[in-house]
Amino acid sequence: MKTGLVVGKFAPLHKGHEFLLQTAAAAVDTLVALIYDARDVTRVPLPVRADWIRALYPDVVVLEGYNPPPRDMWTPERTREHEEFIKQLVSPHHITHVFSCEEYGELLACALGAEHARVEKLVEGASHMSATIVRSHPDARQFVSEQVYRDMQKYGDVL
Repeated sequence: MKTGLVVGKFAPLHKGHEFLLQTAAAAVDTLVALIYDARDVTRVPLPVRADWIRALYPDVVVLEGYNPPPRDMWTPERTREHEEFIKQLVSPHHITHVFSCEEYGELLACALGAEHARVEKLVEGASHMSATIVRSHPDARQFVSEQVYRDMQKYGDVL
């Protein structure tokens, strides 16, 4: 049985994330999405962001990662702290595959004893999509769902 893992802040959940989640879900029997608490990045509360994924992907196991280690600098020690944080949260699941669009995926897969599946960002018009861009550019609204955008407005996460 294949169990996949996708991790992120999903702040906000955008079309690139959706492509990653869809690709991962199609490749495994069970997909786990771990969402970090990220008060330093977004005002949208973790449960609201988790519910975005639950609404779109009801078969995905969504884990809410409260109080993650700081992301202020990436030293080997800080990387190990993040790996341990993730290991603890996903321990009930036997993760066989880590899906990501970024460099960290390979390291995380190795730490979990899993295979890394790199997913390229192939969303039309969103080759350089990032949550930072969506939060800071009103014209990037097209890359998030209406519900996500309403929540971003509600919590003051858009310009």
